[in-house]
Amino acid sequence: MSKDFFQRVYKIVSQIPEGKVATYGQIALLLGEPRSARIVGWAMKAAPEELKLPCHRVVNKFGEMAPSYVFGSMEFQRDVLISEGITFKENLCIDMKKHLWSGPKDI
Repeated sequence: MSKDFFQRVYKIVSQIPEGKVATYGQIALLLGEPRSARIVGWAMKAAPEELKLPCHRVVNKFGEMAPSYVFGSMEFQRDVLISEGITFKENLCIDMKKHLWSGPKDI
């Protein structure tokens, strides 16, 4: 994938509001690249810190946290999301029906 793909991912991620989450697959679909969810994950891992993206708001389709090596721990990501109003089910997954973002105003 091109550097342009990563920039397009970052543009979408920058628009995810507090209290909402998006999935890797959802972002890929919004970009017209429905089979590129893993590449969206790579873009998240490579995101420059100076962009201050809300990468913690991108989760898998089940509402599970990123692997521990991404944010230091799954608990850290969960704590940040809880502080933003995200609720979790008993299985420790995000309540996706309640918190899944409907997408950006423009791409």
